[in-house]
Amino acid sequence: MGQASTIEWTEATWNPVVGCRKVSAGCANCYAERMSKRLAAMAEADLEAGRNPGKKAGYLHVINGKGRWNGDVFLDESAVTAPLAWRVPRVIFVNSMSDLFHEDVPLRFIRAVFDVMNRCPHHTFQVLTKRPERTRQVAPKVKWTSNIWMGTSVENKAVTGRVRDLKGTKAKVKFLSVEPLIEPIPRLPIAGIDWVIVGGESGPGARPMEADWVRQIRDRCVERGVPFFFKQWGGVTKSATGRELDGRTWDEMPNTASASMGALT
Repeated sequence: MGQASTIEWTEATWNPVVGCRKVSAGCANCYAERMSKRLAAMAEADLEAGRNPGKKAGYLHVINGKGRWNGDVFLDESAVTAPLAWRVPRVIFVNSMSDLFHEDVPLRFIRAVFDVMNRCPHHTFQVLTKRPERTRQVAPKVKWTSNIWMGTSVENKAVTGRVRDLKGTKAKVKFLSVEPLIEPIPRLPIAGIDWVIVGGESGPGARPMEADWVRQIRDRCVERGVPFFFKQWGGVTKSATGRELDGRTWDEMPNTASASMGALT
């Protein structure tokens, strides 16, 4: 089975690609970069001790000496076919440690990942990108089976144009990850969108999120019948701030959610 996930809106992660390059304000305190720094250090320690670092070795290719992304990506060819062996249906976040549509991920690799998703109808795959313009370019060259959900990150008004590119794909379920929400987006474009996730930033240097920013989006979703999922308030210690909004936990999912999503609702 893939790596079990503590992310509230999924069940497992699958990372055939690791490494990234920051492209917008939402990337400033990237959690994947922090985790990659830790994994790269562990891999280095394993090598120095004469141990096999295993999958962690891939992170040595994407982190520089300052513990930051070096701009490269590492394609883990051995991980591509992994879901074919996972018998129990799962909701799987694809590339939580990278972006499948990073400009340095070749089309043949993207096609290989899509081929595996096409061959696993018992799983639901959630693909999230900050590069939907490339997704739109690639979209006609891959097969969009109904178990592939496609999303894009929208952290502020400056990147709402990503929604237009997302809608240019053939994904049956299109979703927005409005996390970290770092400024109000009162007119978030959600026409043609099947699901909206909102969350505050967490970890060191977390930027604050106002409750009214969340309510604006929540109310917009409710008015238009778009499922709304509130992931977290965030902060340095997100467990202390919780997930409730106005006395309720918002765990709404797309109507086409698979049976396995019952664990999340």
